[in-house]
Amino acid sequence: MYAGVDIGATKTLVAVIDDGGTITEKAKFPTPKIYGDFLSELKKTVSTFSTKEFQAAGVAVPGLLNREHGIVLNLGNLPWKNEHIQADCEKIFECPVIIENDSKLAALSEAMLHKNADTVLYMTVSTGIGTGVVYKQRLDPALINGEGGHIMVPHHGELKKWESFASGKAIFEHFGVKAEALTNEADWKLIAHNLALGLFEHIAIVQPDLIIIGGSVGTHFAHYGKFLEQELKKYEVPIVPIPRIVQAQRPEEAVVYGCYDLAKQTYGSVTQPA
Repeated sequence: MYAGVDIGATKTLVAVIDDGGTITEKAKFPTPKIYGDFLSELKKTVSTFSTKEFQAAGVAVPGLLNREHGIVLNLGNLPWKNEHIQADCEKIFECPVIIENDSKLAALSEAMLHKNADTVLYMTVSTGIGTGVVYKQRLDPALINGEGGHIMVPHHGELKKWESFASGKAIFEHFGVKAEALTNEADWKLIAHNLALGLFEHIAIVQPDLIIIGGSVGTHFAHYGKFLEQELKKYEVPIVPIPRIVQAQRPEEAVVYGCYDLAKQTYGSVTQPA
């Protein structure tokens, strides 16, 4: 059995996943702002599971990491800094733990569902915008620290951070409601236009075979998917083709499945002592 922990700015999802990749148990709790309180809440949550032994666990962190030493360096929406989260979680789960950025883990889990695509560009559009690149079912190490939402893109005559005008937060600030409340086609065309401005920059660099869009705004792909393709086609040139774009299949649990996928890839041969 494996464990996955998806640490979000407001809530944390903890799941038990069997060897075949099926979630057998899961629980959520509000993410404490204080790191020590988070560890206490995680330990309490894990103790409620019927599963007590784990082969490995993956922990998804929404920010910058030191992977070599298993340390959280800085998070966008939590005040944790320089915390030894890998070692702390290994004490709780009593098994090997690997940590990774949450967007990268979502990218891995969704790419694993598309075996025929060698290079997959994943984009999560929620409060902010996160990106991840997967090559042949593995996270691309060259782009592992990429923060796609922070690229600077021309918008209304000046350079702006992409997620400042194209994220879920930006949608709410512009329209006064969350994306789920929008019904006007013109609104979705504007959202598609703003997404395309930054997405094409990534396409030109990564040259993906497939693009997957997840996150809370990703769940509304049916409203803007065709408009996004139309916008991207405006910029297409022979040496930068526009690939197929699809919606994430497991948008709410993509990250925790990615925890399982990475833990299994990393520690799949590890066996627990009798």
